[in-house]
Amino acid sequence: MFRDTRAYSGFAVDNLQKAKNFYGETLGLRVSEDYGLLHLHLAGGTNVLVYPKDDHIPATFTVLNFPVDDIEAAVDELSRRGVDLERYSWMKADDKGIFRGGGPFIAWFKDPAGNVLSVLQER
Repeated sequence: MFRDTRAYSGFAVDNLQKAKNFYGETLGLRVSEDYGLLHLHLAGGTNVLVYPKDDHIPATFTVLNFPVDDIEAAVDELSRRGVDLERYSWMKADDKGIFRGGGPFIAWFKDPAGNVLSVLQER
């Protein structure tokens, strides 16, 4: 039924302008805005909808993953841009906040609305 539909995902934020600045300036994504909504334009033609929600509650799961070739460089650049890496007590991360056990190397961080994002590198 939806095999040929170009589906896309979306998530809520509490402040659209802060989200626009974070995703556009801090993360360097191409961002557009129309009808009071943000569109994150990702590589490969994928788009993600970001919409305002007054009673927003941050997602407790990862809403967006950014695959990278070099997680060390990505984490260093995020830190340089003022982004704090998340630390979870149930996962042992290294000094930079990168979890290297199990699957891909991964580090988590949050957007200004508290939604969880990640950078990850396949080994």
